[in-house]
Amino acid sequence: MGRVQDKVALVTGGASGIGRASALAMAREGARIAISDLQDESGEQTLAALQAEGAEAIYLHHDVTQEADWERVIAAVQDRFGRLDILFNNAGVGGNGLMLEEMSLDSWRRTMAVNLDGVFLGVKHGILAMKEHGGSIINTSSILGFVGLPRSGAYTASKGGVRLLTKAAAMECLSLGYAIRVNSVHPGFIDTPMVQGSIQRRGPEMRSFIEAYQPGGALGQPEDIAAGVLYLASDESRFNNGSELVIDGGLLAR
Repeated sequence: MGRVQDKVALVTGGASGIGRASALAMAREGARIAISDLQDESGEQTLAALQAEGAEAIYLHHDVTQEADWERVIAAVQDRFGRLDILFNNAGVGGNGLMLEEMSLDSWRRTMAVNLDGVFLGVKHGILAMKEHGGSIINTSSILGFVGLPRSGAYTASKGGVRLLTKAAAMECLSLGYAIRVNSVHPGFIDTPMVQGSIQRRGPEMRSFIEAYQPGGALGQPEDIAAGVLYLASDESRFNNGSELVIDGGLLAR
């Protein structure tokens, strides 16, 4: 107990899936939690679950593609808790299931806006909030930040961008003397609403891909990723900076 005792954490995309599991994991280890999302009903349900664990927590409506929303959310966290120590940039959207030759520019830009622009804005405002006292920024990338997948061109490009943005941010913080660690986490196929939605949209093709490429053919659980996020949030990861934590059940080991 107490691995992140009294630290203040903001989790974007915290209403469900990996965000929810990570918020709960940090709360159980003593953190004070702000979760943000666009899904207000699910966000309020996650807030109730956090409070049932005895955590001091708030929920904030948040569009990560809008800089004004970032400014408002960070200010609200600081007003409530006095500081920000941990930022988990987790909000994201899945692939659109289109081949590049049939993908519209608007569809491409929507994926980039949420998955990459949203992380850039989080990193920027996280650094501004933490540069005086330090902290940990964690960005959700994916195994598809390392390897390609047909019909996921925009998604893989966005997650590859998150991977390298993380490294650049880590080096910038070091060069400026900020005690801020910036690391990325790379889930494999996890049993979340996003992955289940992709399976439903793409049907047997997606299910066959997972069964063929995932050792054992089984999806991971959000709690598997939350354990890694908790490590990166805690002082146990003080020598991790600009690193990639892959949690994929062995998929990339092939």
